[in-house]
Amino acid sequence: MSNLKIHFVFVLVLISQCCWSQATDDLMPYLQDFKSLSANNTVTITSYEKDGNHYVYAGGFGGIDIFSLDKEGKLTPIGSQALYKKEGPARGMVADNINGSDFLFVANKHGNAIETFKILEHGLLEQVSLTMDTDETHLGIAITLQVVHMKQASYLFIGGLEETPGLSSFKIEDDGKLSHVQSMKDDEKIFTDGIIGMSIHKIKGKTFLYTGGFQDNGVSSFRVYNNGSFKNINNIGDNTTNRYLTGAYPVTGVQLAENYYVVVGHRHHKYYKRGSGFIKNPDFVYHGDGVSVFKVNKQGALQPHFVLKDDERTKLQGQTRIEIVSVNTNEAILAVGTRDDASIQLIKLDEYGTLTPLNYLETGFSIYYGLRAHKVADVNFLIAGSNRFDLKKVAAYKLSPKINRSDQVLRHIVNLKYKENATETQVEEAVKAFLDLKNEIPEIEHIEWGVNDSKEGASKGLTHTFTLTFNDYHGREIYLFHEAHIALVNTIGPIIGDVLVMDYWTDK
Repeated sequence: MSNLKIHFVFVLVLISQCCWSQATDDLMPYLQDFKSLSANNTVTITSYEKDGNHYVYAGGFGGIDIFSLDKEGKLTPIGSQALYKKEGPARGMVADNINGSDFLFVANKHGNAIETFKILEHGLLEQVSLTMDTDETHLGIAITLQVVHMKQASYLFIGGLEETPGLSSFKIEDDGKLSHVQSMKDDEKIFTDGIIGMSIHKIKGKTFLYTGGFQDNGVSSFRVYNNGSFKNINNIGDNTTNRYLTGAYPVTGVQLAENYYVVVGHRHHKYYKRGSGFIKNPDFVYHGDGVSVFKVNKQGALQPHFVLKDDERTKLQGQTRIEIVSVNTNEAILAVGTRDDASIQLIKLDEYGTLTPLNYLETGFSIYYGLRAHKVADVNFLIAGSNRFDLKKVAAYKLSPKINRSDQVLRHIVNLKYKENATETQVEEAVKAFLDLKNEIPEIEHIEWGVNDSKEGASKGLTHTFTLTFNDYHGREIYLFHEAHIALVNTIGPIIGDVLVMDYWTDK
């Protein structure tokens, strides 16, 4: 190749990397759709592609709701699946292909069991196995699952909380049943008390597993062998200066160029009530929130590397889920779901292991393990849900370049009519309740209303109009999923005959 051609190729690579970086730096989650659930809430979410179709599984107390997801981000309900004891909740869920068959593995938290479902055509589920906890295993309060594919077989690693802390490995048989391989009981050395996050790396033919210990405040690394057995490599605990591992929660692995990183979030114990008995060691010190990056050495051991500290630019309080949105050779985009900031924070990890905050969206609901990144064609989506029992919704967000709306406001127009049997008193109370939202939701900049006075005959029978003004995207999201708004919908819903909602942006 001539020097001119080499130079030309080099310039193209630089241009493509520059454009990709500029595009990803300005990504923003935009709400595309949301649907109601049959389960009482959303504890966890996973997704799967089968035969070119894309499915979302939202697990909560009572069962799993199943949706299809299209390239526009539309969620279409397909069905639901009851859980063992009809309780759950489905906490950890992972879908994978095992020797040609598609399975969904579910950690049934209060059932102290692992349920295996075969994924059928159209995304529906059929239970094929129920693995109960024993004195030998650590499935009590089962929470987190991780599939590990080895040369001869695939294995399911399981972490639990509270009753029987530790780490277990099961061989996944071709029919989805689980055969116990090894369990390692938690002790003072390793961090496996409350494994809420797990991730793997394969480095030069060797497989390594990484866990976070919620109760014992640290991270551990393990070598996984071809027969599914494992051994501990190293362990790193929390401190009160430059580590943020109190309540270690999500654990995610990313490879960039020749570098392997493990990214760990936490929901600090300060967010739980002291003296409740849930936190084993109430003698903790709060020194902020942050996302921690660990570099993996050649032996698979973790080394503290970098911390992105929470500040006024970020929404990182109470991190419960970290999802990989996209990865190229030089950088990765991650999405952090937060319970206490009730937001989705986008961050960038570069090849040097440095995290940079990007945009965030205040979702209006707390995210409790219920966040999932999924790609349809070339479009990246985030599927999110809340553990709130009043909400019972799952939402889809499209990741797109941020639109500058700094000189605009958002009008939210609600046109409705009341049922013929609604009394005048009921209508008056409904109008007052709608207007009172301004007192409950400060993100509503302005609200006004009126009764239809059009004489054109094109009002479709709608009689009342409410116009709400928001200053940004965050305000609308907070309003849509706010407890006061949900309560209003549930209260006046029975007397609403029809409704038409439209939003538009306009100059200030």
